[in-house]
Amino acid sequence: MALTLYHVQWCPDCAVVRDRLDELKLSYEDVVVPDFRPMRTQVFEVSGQYYVPVLKDGDTVLTETHDILAHLHTQYDKARP
Repeated sequence: MALTLYHVQWCPDCAVVRDRLDELKLSYEDVVVPDFRPMRTQVFEVSGQYYVPVLKDGDTVLTETHDILAHLHTQYDKARP
């Protein structure tokens, strides 16, 4: 499945998700969106809201950092129980 991360560079939660993706050595499409929320049309089209980070994993769309990290752990972190 293809992963796509929608984020802004300065967002601390976005950095946490990017770091986790890198730790897991997962390749993903890196989509930097505008800082101004109403301009984040790509994010809205995918998730129905303007907040980031948003992770799209195939047909699954995750909009909360905690949910994204839990999904990555469940789906991709085979080294940990």
